[in-house]
This record gives sequence, C-alpha cells and structure tokens, in this order.
Amino acid sequence: MPHRRTSRHAVATAALSIVATVSALVMTVPAASAAPIPLVPHRSAADAGPGAADGAGTGPVDEAWRGAVGAAGLGAGRLGRGTDHLTVTVTRSGTAKADGTFELYCHPHGGSHRAAARACDALDQQTSWGKDLFAPVPRGAKCTMMYGGPATAHVTGTWAGRPVNADFRRTNGCEIDRWNRFQPLLPVTAS
Repeated sequence: MPHRRTSRHAVATAALSIVATVSALVMTVPAASAAPIPLVPHRSAADAGPGAADGAGTGPVDEAWRGAVGAAGLGAGRLGRGTDHLTVTVTRSGTAKADGTFELYCHPHGGSHRAAARACDALDQQTSWGKDLFAPVPRGAKCTMMYGGPATAHVTGTWAGRPVNADFRRTNGCEIDRWNRFQPLLPVTAS
C-alpha cells in the first residue's frame, strides 16, 4: 500500500506548492493596486462647518464616508479641505496674460489661477470613479489632421487623491478636443 501514501503525499505536496505560489504572487502585488483610491468628497468651506445651514457632514452617509476615508489612510482632517492642488504652466497660447505658471486649489477654490472657481467646478463635473481624468489621448487613436496652434500646457499636482503629471498640446483634432475639455483650467487660445 505504499502507492496510496505516495499519492496522498504527492497531492499534499502539489497543493502546498500551489498555495505557496499564490501567496508569493499576492505578496509581490503592491497594496495600492488592490483597491482604487477613493474620491475625496468635495465640499465648500461654507457648508462643511459645524453650523452649516443644510447640515452637511452630519448625516449617516457622511459618517460612513469618513470611516471609509479614514480606513484608507486619508484622515478625516483632510476631508474636503484643499486636497486638490494643480500647477498649470501654459506657453504660446497667443495671449500674454494666459501664458505663465498658475496655481489652482480646489475645495475651497483659490490660488493664482484667473478662473479658479470655474476651473474647479469643471474638473469636478468630469471626475468619475476609476477613470483617469488627465489620461493622454490613447495611442493609435484616429484623429483629424487639424492644427490648433503652438500652445502647450503642463499640469502637475494632485486631483481626487491621485498624482497628476499631464501634457497638453493642440497638434491634432484629438489633442484639441482634450484641451477644450479642460477649459477653463486651460485657456482659450488665440489660434
């Protein structure tokens, strides 16, 4: 009957090998890829305080959100308080006042950006869970051969808890459309 013992031993060894392999794979995957980063709720400074007229921040959904954000390591102190910051550098837009480097803070809005409130609102409307708002035009995209001018922009910072490092240009129809989606964060160009 040594054959049975060998079979059980072989099965146990194979099972242990599979468990070890799966464990090793799980240990090599970074923890950040296990779950998406939660979007921080966007509230203005006026409705986030203890005496807010609409009671913002006091309901059961808000408490559940605070717990989820706290568990993700973001901390309740950062909730809705200037967590979004972008630095925008624009060159060759065709308008001298639109060229330069501008700071944009959202929730609450501020900074040296000329249209901070509108830019924050436009970005908020485009932000959705699991989607990279600042993703470049995909490789191989079919774009019209339009030239929108020499304007370029570089945006860095943090938006919705995620790092941003994006370049913008107006070299074809897809890039022009992408630029236009980011107005008023990016200026209207003269070309």
